[in-house]
Amino acid sequence: MKIETALLSVSNKNGIVEFAKSLILRNVRLLSTGGTAKLLKEAGLDVIEVSEYTSFPEMLDGRVKTLHPKIHAGILAKRDNQQHLDIIKKHGINTIDLLVVNLYPFHETISKDNCSFSDAIENIDIGGPAMLRSAAKNHGNAIGGVTVVTDPEDYSRVLEEIDLIGNTSYQLRLELAKKVFAHTALYDGIISNYLSSIIEKEPDPQSSPKMQKWPDVINIQTKKHQALRYGENPHQTASFYVDEIKNNGLLGNYKQIQGKELSFNNIADADAAWECVRSFTDCTACVIVKHANPCGVAIGQDTLEAYSKAFQTDPTSAFGGIIAFNNPIDGKTAKTIINNQFLELLIAPSYDEEALKFLSEKPNIRVLEIPIGVTDNSFDVKRIGGGWLMQSTDDLIANMDKMRIVTKRQPSEQEMKDMMFAWKVAKFVKSNAIVFAINGMTLGVGAGQMSRIDSARIASIKADNAGLSLKNSVAASDAFFPFRDGLDVIVQSGISCVIQPGGSLKDNDVIEAANEHNIVMVMTGIRHFRH
Repeated sequence: MKIETALLSVSNKNGIVEFAKSLILRNVRLLSTGGTAKLLKEAGLDVIEVSEYTSFPEMLDGRVKTLHPKIHAGILAKRDNQQHLDIIKKHGINTIDLLVVNLYPFHETISKDNCSFSDAIENIDIGGPAMLRSAAKNHGNAIGGVTVVTDPEDYSRVLEEIDLIGNTSYQLRLELAKKVFAHTALYDGIISNYLSSIIEKEPDPQSSPKMQKWPDVINIQTKKHQALRYGENPHQTASFYVDEIKNNGLLGNYKQIQGKELSFNNIADADAAWECVRSFTDCTACVIVKHANPCGVAIGQDTLEAYSKAFQTDPTSAFGGIIAFNNPIDGKTAKTIINNQFLELLIAPSYDEEALKFLSEKPNIRVLEIPIGVTDNSFDVKRIGGGWLMQSTDDLIANMDKMRIVTKRQPSEQEMKDMMFAWKVAKFVKSNAIVFAINGMTLGVGAGQMSRIDSARIASIKADNAGLSLKNSVAASDAFFPFRDGLDVIVQSGISCVIQPGGSLKDNDVIEAANEHNIVMVMTGIRHFRH
């Protein structure tokens, strides 16, 4: 069975005129609606409007156009069922062999500032999803079925198969049907998220409704990007999924330039490194991550200086680590990294030709390219038994104007810069977190301990092992000191400044201890737990 009739009704009109012309050249009759029909006619194409075909006018401001038996019977009739074909023939209904539909731009509409409730509701497509679901259901079998297209990227594939066999293969129709149900599920999910976020009982149609941050029902759609060899351990299965709605600057938009396949742990660690390094927006930064924790972070005049300083923090842990930069990598930096250490993965916004040449000499190194973007993750998710914990991302930036210097001693300009640097790093270290730093580089990182005192001791040991002095350095703590003993341990290392959230019942005791030691203490009022 050949494709003889196509119905085209699209919101995204990219390439639709060219596709329609190509169908006409292949003797396919065109049906269309509304704006699509107008566009095709203006292009000089022979197209039959749906209202003419059904002998029933569009009505209710376009709400009813394609909801008609001549449309849906033509789509849903089984091509291998003679009874179906006899029934539609009896009623003067032709089969519709190709459906090209994409939906009203609901997501784009509600993303606009001050979108009214009325505008949102009017952009809920009814006829489009109904036709898509009908066509996808009737994609058929090897004998024949309906070809359904939602994505302009698939136009060329459809034409190629029409040229080859006069129709499309069952394999392509099944693939396109899968895309349809994913497309309509995403569409309905966005509508559900929007409506279940409204907290007004009777929203004003002409105004933006009052919304709650978290909807009563939440729908999330992700797409499998790749199957992974295994999960955290070889006995666990795993896959990597990315958001259907792309966000620039996030790890899910990576391009792999070379190297082995990414593993589950590679991806998790890469995300930790990338989120940390891209938080440095006004300087060149390098982050080295091992087991989801930064083991070295530094800023510099260029990528080579930033890397060299970050590597100094903990050369032992850097072995087999993941390295991320927020600026393009040049050949000198790439060569130094390769000569310095074994690494699993390298991330940067781009690489020059010399850098790629050096990296190609180590083909097993995974090299990712991710464009820097300002987009933040819209939310953070943790799976627990029988449910999900969801929260907004920890994107609150400390405001220096709101910080309190609570000690007698005041910080110098450089000490304040170092505290802000250490504070930014501490946000990406697993709790309990203690970070020592000076001159834009970490000296020691203590992470993931049950006791803040133990984290401080580990950070101090790390610095000592790397041959780095903590004298006159600064320390950052991701949460308050519950007692002064934690501060006393840190001061023994030789630091001159501490930055921490404050908020403990024992704050006064901790401040008194800081004054006794004649160090600076800054309280941010912001906690950065990371579990």
